[in-house]
Amino acid sequence: MSARKRARDIGLDFPGVPGHFNAITDVPGVKVGYTTIIEGEGPVVIGEGPIRTGVTAILPRGTKEKMQPIWAGTYSLNGNGEMTGMHWVNDGGYFLSPICLTNTHSVGMAHHATTKWMIEKYKEQFSEHHLWAMPVIAETYDGLLNDINGQHIKEEHVLSAIHSAKSGAIAEGNVGGGTGMICYEFKGGTGTSSRIVELNGEQHHVGVLVQANYGIRDWLTVLGVPVGKHLTEHKILSKEQGSIIVIIGTDIPMLPHQLKRLAKRAAIGIGRSGSPGGNNSGDIFLAFSTANEMDIPQLSEDKLTMTFVNDESFDPIYEAVCQSVDESVINAMIAAKTMSLVKPFGKKAYAIDHEKLLKVMKQYTH
Repeated sequence: MSARKRARDIGLDFPGVPGHFNAITDVPGVKVGYTTIIEGEGPVVIGEGPIRTGVTAILPRGTKEKMQPIWAGTYSLNGNGEMTGMHWVNDGGYFLSPICLTNTHSVGMAHHATTKWMIEKYKEQFSEHHLWAMPVIAETYDGLLNDINGQHIKEEHVLSAIHSAKSGAIAEGNVGGGTGMICYEFKGGTGTSSRIVELNGEQHHVGVLVQANYGIRDWLTVLGVPVGKHLTEHKILSKEQGSIIVIIGTDIPMLPHQLKRLAKRAAIGIGRSGSPGGNNSGDIFLAFSTANEMDIPQLSEDKLTMTFVNDESFDPIYEAVCQSVDESVINAMIAAKTMSLVKPFGKKAYAIDHEKLLKVMKQYTH
């Protein structure tokens, strides 16, 4: 997919200082890969298409030779959705796997394939010890644009996303798990952003990736401007029925309970673009830290030592999360391309018109 414009490219002045790529990959070691499937047109026929879906793979520690705990915390603003592995993250404070995002009916396949990748990648550890794989897989519903009941995501698609993961600039909009998603009744999808946070004179990064598939038009707010009240054409929904997955990464050393507090701030981030967290929406968030590298607990000593940031330093970190989540959502919409609906057939999920958006924004700036 050719590079698409982002929010800052068209003149939207989001607050905060982004990292070099303004992406979750600004967090050192984090890699992201996609599999994107776009095939066919016309009304949906279960099992035959059209297919507009995919997989997004986030590797918090890249492809290190041994599994290491990835310290994490989760938060569910509204639980009409799924993220596997949350129970252990909430109790144990860590996970070991890639994070894969896909559509609602492909969670099982993504879980199966990610487990396979872990066993093959860390074969020696799994062969010599009684270890378990509990991948983090999350979903949003793409049934308006995709033959979701056809379950077109296969093992090879998940493995391809994981194997293609890279650092640096990454694509947004109609890519990966976000391929068939709708946001505020415009075409949505995958978005990312980052912020630099300075602690004791040392630069750290907070990075976010979202799979944005939520909201109704009337709610849409961009940098405080009620854009949805003005851009009223081509509405799709009678009520909110989507979801959003937010993945927050950082290299700031944090304990699991601190990361849970960080994950909660994603709710404020998505609220900035207007969402109150709808009843039919799965608004599920995970925050992880790549700091405190060590062996997995099963192979460690009885007593462990971790470095963590003072809670009194949290406010700029919270601010960085809120800013990055908000910008990631808008980036997903700015980068997206118009796509035809399969159900109901005959309509389209239009990409937000950049010129019309900027015209509305100018009405509120002096």
